[in-house]
Amino acid sequence: MITLVPVQAEEKERLHKINQKYLYEMTLFYPDEMDENGELHYGHFDDYFADPRRQAFFIYNDDTMVGFVMIHPYSVIGHTPDYTMAEFTIFPSYRRQHYATDAAHRILSTYRGKWEIKYNEKNIAAKHL
Repeated sequence: MITLVPVQAEEKERLHKINQKYLYEMTLFYPDEMDENGELHYGHFDDYFADPRRQAFFIYNDDTMVGFVMIHPYSVIGHTPDYTMAEFTIFPSYRRQHYATDAAHRILSTYRGKWEIKYNEKNIAAKHL
């Protein structure tokens, strides 16, 4: 069963490491460059631990972490959503097992309201979710 587990402040480094892997995967769709330390920049990462309106969750299937999601209420296209799904991924080894669909349903049913869900048109898998 899919559960959303809030990322605690003491888990910030863990989320950072996982997010770096996700950002690397996203370079298939976005032309982001690594910095001199081999990291990809995520401008609002620290805000998830300072702004109470930003929330990050690890996605679990039973006792196994299968992904993560980051949400906030700020529009990237000039609208006024209740929530924006900033980042969402299921780790590659857990894909095609309905975890993404189940997690999306869990997120949308837990946080009801007007949603803005962005994705890159080149990301066919995200487009079909």
